[in-house]
Amino acid sequence: MTTESPRWFKSSYSSNGGDCIEVAVNLAASRGIVPVRDSKVVDGPVVAVPGTAFAAFVAGIRGGAFDTV
Repeated sequence: MTTESPRWFKSSYSSNGGDCIEVAVNLAASRGIVPVRDSKVVDGPVVAVPGTAFAAFVAGIRGGAFDTV
């Protein structure tokens, strides 16, 4: 059995401002979760978000559900 490691990804929209998160979406299919972490604290805590919840969050962002203006 092989254990798949997270492949961390930071959005190109982060503009290197330092206030970013990273996600490892490669684990969504195999484990059903999307790990999320602070890009400044790579050895810090990781939040395991259910894949379905993460997909709904992304869909909400794309659909403008969180726009404040």
